[in-house]
Amino acid sequence: QLQLVESGGGLVQPGGSLRLSCAASGFTLDNFAIGWFRQAPGKEREGVLCISNSGGSTIYADSVKGRFTISRDNAKNLVYLQMNSLKPEDTAVYYCAANSYCSNYVFTFASWGQGTQVTVSS
Repeated sequence: QLQLVESGGGLVQPGGSLRLSCAASGFTLDNFAIGWFRQAPGKEREGVLCISNSGGSTIYADSVKGRFTISRDNAKNLVYLQMNSLKPEDTAVYYCAANSYCSNYVFTFASWGQGTQVTVSS
């Protein structure tokens, strides 16, 4: 089982920014596609962005276009989710997950982190 750990969540005011990190334990992230998902209270987990092992990114959530970006630093074995212009509706637990390819479907990802809470509120 691949182990992933998210960090960087917290409380931020509307319009603010956060950068989430996804770290791997015991394996190198650059061999995998890494997806960021989020789950708001009472809602299903949804795909946000994904980065392939070659570095190409795919946006799955239309609501984050122009505000969120995904990147990877293979030297540090990290994948980042940069979130700008945050809105209250971005409030959720954010998860990273590993797979051999990018996908918007939760069930295709076998390895998940524990999640990090992002709260956007004034």
